[in-house]
This record gives sequence, C-alpha cells and structure tokens, in this order.
Amino acid sequence: MNENQKLLMNELVQGQEITKDNSDEMIVEILNDSWYEASVGYDPKFLGDDYEIPHPTLECDEQDIALLKDGSKVLHYTHFSIVMSKSRRLAFYTVVNINGNQLRSIQRNDKWYLDPRIEIEYQCGPELYKNNPLDRGHLVRRRDPNWGNAAKKANKDTFHFTNCAPQHSDLNQKIWLDLEDYILDNAENWNLKVTVFTGPVFREDDIVYRGVKIPSEFWKIAIMVKEDGNLSATAYIQTQKDHIGSLEFTYGEYKTYQVPISRIETITGLNFGCLRNHDPINPLESHVIEVLEDIKL
Repeated sequence: MNENQKLLMNELVQGQEITKDNSDEMIVEILNDSWYEASVGYDPKFLGDDYEIPHPTLECDEQDIALLKDGSKVLHYTHFSIVMSKSRRLAFYTVVNINGNQLRSIQRNDKWYLDPRIEIEYQCGPELYKNNPLDRGHLVRRRDPNWGNAAKKANKDTFHFTNCAPQHSDLNQKIWLDLEDYILDNAENWNLKVTVFTGPVFREDDIVYRGVKIPSEFWKIAIMVKEDGNLSATAYIQTQKDHIGSLEFTYGEYKTYQVPISRIETITGLNFGCLRNHDPINPLESHVIEVLEDIKL
C-alpha cells in the first residue's frame, strides 16, 4: 500500500462518528421517495464474482423484521443496506461495501432523516437522544460508503435514524474504531475492498429508557480477500454494559473482543452460512483486544 493509499485509508477509518445532541436543535427531515429510487444498496459480489457474500438469514422470528411499504425486507441506500427490527426500532444489522481506491472526503451533514419507506413507529427518532448522555452512533460509519461518483449521496444516506444506535457518550471508541484500519493495513490488499457487517446485540435484559431497550453490546464482522486469494472474515464484540447501567452515572470501562463468527450467530440469531469457514480463530476461542496487534487475521 503506497503512502497516498495509506492516507486515504486512515481518513476512512479514523472512527465511527458519534453525533452528540443534548439540545432541541437537531434538524430532522423526511426525504421524498424519489431520493431512494436509484439506491441499490449492498452488492454481495463486491469482493469479486468468486467471493459472493450474501445477506445473513434471520433464524429468530422473521415476523419482527420491519417490512418496507412495498413488502420487501431490506432498506437499500448508497453502497450499504439495513434490515430493521420492529420491536426494537433499531437495525438487526447493516452491511456496507468499502472501496478505498475511490474514497472521497465529504463534509458531514447536520440533518438527520426518518426513512419514509418503513413506518415511522419502527424507527427511533430524535426524542430518544435529547437531553441525556446518549449519542447517535453510526452503525455504517459516515466515511465508509463515501466513494465513487455517488459519494455525496452516500454521505447523506448515513444520516438516517435507521443507521444509528444509542451509545453512551462516555464510551471510549478507540480500539473499536481502529479495527478496520489495522485489518486493511495488514491484509496488504491492493484492491482495498472490504465488506463490513455491523449491528447491536438485542438482549431481553437490556435496560429500557424512554420506551426503548438500549443495547449494551455491538458486533462487527469484516471480510476481505487476502493477498493469497483467500477470504478472511473476522468478528468482534464491543460491550458498554458498565456505561449504561445508569444513564446518569458511569463506571468501569468498555472492552472489545475478537470472537468466532459462530459466537455472533448465537447471540444475534443471524446465520452467516459458510462465512464462518473463513474465520481465523476456532469456535471456542475468544480474546480481549487491548492493542491492535492482538487481532488475529
């Protein structure tokens, strides 16, 4: 990877942007249906025809998927897609195609959008985030889909409420945010193409705040084609349980773990199929990540 490419990738992976808003100044809009007409979303063959990565199947209650008004299950945006939970009003998962060779630096947006393609009642809107320590954490990070000629539209798409989840403002993001940077640098992947799945962990004992169960854990799976032509699929869990035990007081520290993909499947009810065959750690292994060199590819 040459220096220009490294600089570009560093711009990409500087971090999942956390949007703070504890006031009444949040600007919320609803875009016209025409905005979404050309959005094809995530491309399963993005890494190559020989490396198709399909959407996971949901092994729990499919009746909980928030259907679009046309009856379909997947919200397609620019270079990424989302499947929503009706009961939790948050994403089951997001998935994004990242093309480092075509990344564009786009100014952030100050508006947030409710998606008219699904019922508003299935989306956590601005009322959840006002006057409290909760931030809107992008699931698909703002910079990730901002590549190619559609970069500006992709940037705007990331500011949908469907693409965020409540995170405590004291949550230290550093290790979590540097994961993709480390993965890309060490893969020596000249094509610089990566597919990333991200989502919250839904648990029955999640605390309820303003009528919403607040996730205490998040997961991520990063997939790329390594220099030897083999797929690498690595999975991670981040917990913020210590931070959201109380929305007024925080204690302890977050931890990020590399875990088997099968572990993600168990706690989410998602089935990633043969993707688990490309996981470098065995089904019984997991370890905390304190520095990026702890990651096993």
